[in-house]
Amino acid sequence: MVGEGLPVEVACRVLDVSVSGYYAWRGRPPSQRAIRHAWLTDVIREAHLASRGIYGSRRIHAELVLGRNISISHGQVELVMRRAGIRGVGGRPKWRRTKPDTIASDLVNRRFDRPAPNQLWVTDITEHHTREGKVYCAVVLDTYSRRVVGWSIDSSPTAALVTSVLGMAIDNRKPAGTVIHSDQGVQFASWAFTRRAKESGLVASMGSIGDNSMMESFWSRMQVELLDRQPWRTRIELANAIFDYLEIWHNRQRRHSALGMLTPVQFEAQTPSTVA
Repeated sequence: MVGEGLPVEVACRVLDVSVSGYYAWRGRPPSQRAIRHAWLTDVIREAHLASRGIYGSRRIHAELVLGRNISISHGQVELVMRRAGIRGVGGRPKWRRTKPDTIASDLVNRRFDRPAPNQLWVTDITEHHTREGKVYCAVVLDTYSRRVVGWSIDSSPTAALVTSVLGMAIDNRKPAGTVIHSDQGVQFASWAFTRRAKESGLVASMGSIGDNSMMESFWSRMQVELLDRQPWRTRIELANAIFDYLEIWHNRQRRHSALGMLTPVQFEAQTPSTVA
């Protein structure tokens, strides 16, 4: 308190000690405990720096005991490190496992062909590097025509990414009873995504790894035809290229063998009462 500028008399009155006792304490030499604490702080800081700032209390304790033959408890190491503000590097944040009750059953069973639009949608996320960092893209595909009915791009693979792409698909197509099929990723099992799907009358379906082959085939084509053809400098540059690929090339210009060499837009135009 005195070190922070408070007058000695005021500090002593607050702490209920005598002024003479304070000055007597100041005149005493440091105790052995204080000396050891200061020494341990220096040794621990040195060991922490030697570990490139990585080690936490458990490994610092092992380094002192095994590497330097210092007798010290783990609790004391923790105390010294906490008081000195010394911290190790934490691990990567862990994805929370999807709870079993949020996993929908597989209603598709790898059978993706449908006789009309808006009966089955498939969705997934892919990622690609730029010099600024990764870009994540989520897509909703109508399996009848292979048309991209929703897409979303962001710098992180969050629940907001998949909720946004679902919202775009819903606004574009106004579905009723459509099955939306995905893998069991945490984003697709999130509260925001499942709530948006249910409120819009969609029926959720989830498959295990390898059970979303139509989306995997779509990503493979996009990888070859766009993503791997050049290095990308910025996220904006890649996002613009993805938009052009999805809306212009894939939907309106690319001829698909599964559609009789028609584009998705042309194929849907031949279907009575379809959504344009």
